[in-house]
Amino acid sequence: MSLDPLTKLLATTEFAWRREPASSVSLTDIQWRADACGPGSILFFQRHDDDNRSDEELYRRYLADGAFPVLVTDRMLDCFPALPDKGIFVTRPGDWPRVIGRFCDLLYPLAAIADGFIGITGTDGKTTTVKYLESMLQAHGRRVLTVGTLGVSLNGESVVQDSGFTSPPQIELRRLLHVYRGRYDLVALEASSHGLDRERLHGISLRNAGWTNFSQDHLDYHGDEAAYFAAKARILELIQEGGQLFCTSSEVVARLRQMGSLPVPIRYLDAEPLGPEAIAAKPFLALEYNRKNYALAAALAATLLGPEEHPSWRHLTAVDGRFACRTIGKRTLVVDFAHTPVALEATLTDIRRAFPDAGILTLFGCGGDRDQGKRPLMGAVVARYSDQVILTSDNPRTEDPERIIDDILAGMPDATPEVVVERPRAVARLFDRLAERPPDEPWVGLITGKGHERYIERNGHKAYYSDQDEVERNLQRLGWR
Repeated sequence: MSLDPLTKLLATTEFAWRREPASSVSLTDIQWRADACGPGSILFFQRHDDDNRSDEELYRRYLADGAFPVLVTDRMLDCFPALPDKGIFVTRPGDWPRVIGRFCDLLYPLAAIADGFIGITGTDGKTTTVKYLESMLQAHGRRVLTVGTLGVSLNGESVVQDSGFTSPPQIELRRLLHVYRGRYDLVALEASSHGLDRERLHGISLRNAGWTNFSQDHLDYHGDEAAYFAAKARILELIQEGGQLFCTSSEVVARLRQMGSLPVPIRYLDAEPLGPEAIAAKPFLALEYNRKNYALAAALAATLLGPEEHPSWRHLTAVDGRFACRTIGKRTLVVDFAHTPVALEATLTDIRRAFPDAGILTLFGCGGDRDQGKRPLMGAVVARYSDQVILTSDNPRTEDPERIIDDILAGMPDATPEVVVERPRAVARLFDRLAERPPDEPWVGLITGKGHERYIERNGHKAYYSDQDEVERNLQRLGWR
């Protein structure tokens, strides 16, 4: 009896420990989620160091009801005896991405593409930079696939709205690249610190890469700032010979050079100087950090375009939930995704610069089950730059929203923000407070933290919610046009 290709690959792959399945089965596919498995699936299940749940709890939640006949893990698990009929294979330490890569090469081989892969990392601005790059390359006839926070886009059209990841797991990323093969010349990838640390981009060689900035975030996962930076710096390992890293942060460039000999050159870029014509046509370029994002995207695009072709701000379009503006008389409403202290400070200082005579009313919250240390820092930033503040819920996840707000309040002892826990009511309250001001008095209402997201996550459930929808609802309620 001839073996199927996946069974053959299992047999020829080195593992630290293995137990063959109780009965022979024809293997047909690989999965990273147990609920997607069928009777011929190999489930690749990784036990992450930052997951404090017991093996028994993970078994009950993810493995007990799975249809998979074969399980591949990165370590020994206490629940193996509860899976007596399954084939179980445990990878050697540090071998996880390489083993998955072999199976992906079999089922989802990487196709040769004309312009290759480009990766973008950084605390803030990854999505905007990728979408700017997409716009400029499309304007010059290049076919572009983007993968990131906004999902998957093919030539500017969304094909997967929300993958749930900035950098999808290795199997999912390779599957997506395979599904759309032959329809793109270039892939622009957002490379998150989680994705780089977990080697989700393993096997993908980057033609060039970009790094936007660096500030405190995700310490709930990385533990400290040094580990977070080290995870970001792993993007250097993915850049192919002859490529380079472009960066719009002088601090990041200096810190990388302090690491000693680097595998690729680093090129620092400053904010792109733009005249009034550009700002009038593309108001989002009034923000300095967006001009930096544009400079980074333009430099990366220029490495791909011929000498007669030049990237231009004229090809840019606004990015969903990134400083999306509505102006009604003297009132300007902004929906943004800023959810770190540095991003909030950049947004608010640029609003001050762009609207020097306006008052600023800021609505924001912080997510639950994430870096708690940044909450008071975000509160301090908003209190420093805003005239009025409304605190509300973001994605509380498993935390009490009021406790999250208490953490924020610790950073703004001298301010008197209004607290409206339920976000839709908070947005309505922002409109009411703007309506209370004289109509000839300029104000900016900044609604930030969720941006493109169309949900609020609480206790394991994502309920539909959109800041953009709430803005439209309140514009109609007040008759503002």
